[in-house]
Amino acid sequence: MDYNTQREKLVLPEYGRHVQKMIEQVKAIEDREKRSEQMRAVVQVMGILNPQIREFNDYKHKLWDHAQVIGGFELDIDAPFPAPTQQQFEARPEVIKLPEKPIKAACYGRNIENMINLIADREDDDLKKEMIRTLALYMRQQYLIWNKDNVAEETIFADIERLSEGKLKVPEDVHLGAIAQNASFSRPGSGNGQGGNNFGGGKKNRNWKRKK
Repeated sequence: MDYNTQREKLVLPEYGRHVQKMIEQVKAIEDREKRSEQMRAVVQVMGILNPQIREFNDYKHKLWDHAQVIGGFELDIDAPFPAPTQQQFEARPEVIKLPEKPIKAACYGRNIENMINLIADREDDDLKKEMIRTLALYMRQQYLIWNKDNVAEETIFADIERLSEGKLKVPEDVHLGAIAQNASFSRPGSGNGQGGNNFGGGKKNRNWKRKK
């Protein structure tokens, strides 16, 4: 019996063993012109077997690169694109440095901190006031997801001031309103699908008019 474990390892499994065998046969052709002609046919087959690669704008270039990879970078052919080197494919990507600054409040996350800083840098106007209120509504939702069943708006306002290091203060005429009795906030992945994008805490709380 001929088992896969006894065969040569597949270089790029998405193209299958037959493509790998075809490329090995092409490498054995002595005439360069004939070798190049056969390789063009193999690349067309590769595109048919792996149609999702056509989603890329440069998919033809990728197909020829993959052919070189499968051929062990030993294809001596006339290709429409420069042949890649083995070093290019084996080079390790640059390390992406993660932010070293710790998150001030885990229940809000770093994105909330970034939004607070952006709003704090704006000039004071009605739009900034509305942005503060919308942010506070969202923060209240996040707070309720990870903490308890109720929270005073003063707590959220204090968190905004604390996270902005005093640069952003909530105007006195901004209020969040009561949370609807049927509101339900769920932690991510809990499965009930409620509370995902409902900043107001339920349909009854979507009227964002300020209290006079």
